[in-house]
Amino acid sequence: MKRPNVTSVDVARLAGVSQSAVSRAFSKVPTQSSVSDETRKKILRAADELGYRPNALARSLITQRTRIVGVLFSYLDNPFYANALELICHGLQRQGYHALVFMMPDTLADVEATVSDILQYQVDGLITASVELSSKLCEDCREQGIPVVMLNRVQDNPLLSSVTTDNVGGGRLAAGALVSAGCKRIGLIAGWEGASTSRDREFGFTAELAARGIELFSRAVGHFDLVRTEEATREMFDRPAAARPDGVFVVNDYMAVRAMDVMRFGLGLRIPQDVSVVGFDDTAMADLPTYALTTVRQPVRQMVDSALRLLFERLNQTGVEPEHVILGARLMERESVRNRTP
Repeated sequence: MKRPNVTSVDVARLAGVSQSAVSRAFSKVPTQSSVSDETRKKILRAADELGYRPNALARSLITQRTRIVGVLFSYLDNPFYANALELICHGLQRQGYHALVFMMPDTLADVEATVSDILQYQVDGLITASVELSSKLCEDCREQGIPVVMLNRVQDNPLLSSVTTDNVGGGRLAAGALVSAGCKRIGLIAGWEGASTSRDREFGFTAELAARGIELFSRAVGHFDLVRTEEATREMFDRPAAARPDGVFVVNDYMAVRAMDVMRFGLGLRIPQDVSVVGFDDTAMADLPTYALTTVRQPVRQMVDSALRLLFERLNQTGVEPEHVILGARLMERESVRNRTP
């Protein structure tokens, strides 16, 4: 059991080294530690004998860094975001940082209050995913020197860095897949209409349809919610064959797999014989034989790596300009779309 009064000075005295050597031995960042392996082992043996553990809070008072990054999500139901969160946490830990995860409320006013609370934890930076921030919050972060990086979202704010997939281009890929499969009556199930991801994917999708001389046949809103997606799917497809789409783009896989279940098990439709379906994200579920969903892949690992790079650059340097990274999208062809026409 650790004795309450054991300090790094006690460890240094027992190990026969300087106090700074003890501090470097316990550093989470390898580049900041210059002690030899032999010295580190001696320090760790002394610390174990005394029951010493470094005090991260005390260290933060000296370094002016908590090495804590606030990570903000609106929801984790979508497997894409659960995967992204895991990758973010591991990436931060590899650099000696830790994530303080917050789930954001639904309204912008509540988000502002929650983020204000987060800033009281003296986080070194913020990564947001599926979260919109007000201009005031962005300005508050800037004034406090807290870099903000948005993942899978963009905002018209010059203070924010962001990482997204080419959502417009991905929407074009989805449209091309359905048109090439011979679909004539093409529908769209959108997400939350306030989200840049849904807007950009829809824009690219309808632009590509127009370029090919096709008008959108029907549209509904699933709001990135399973219940509302089911309602939107029934509204769109519970009709005679000539009055329903023969192809549909659902703007993320989370909604697409629910839409497919409703079509098959609720309405008795065959996929892809009666309707072709394209999603967006390429989550693990999309590749299951149950769905075999044709979808637009988001390179989630590359997205997270880029977001962490942007964050660390701004943590380690002052005056770094905001950067907006857009990564390429790729169509993953599976069994939910009819064979392409010759």
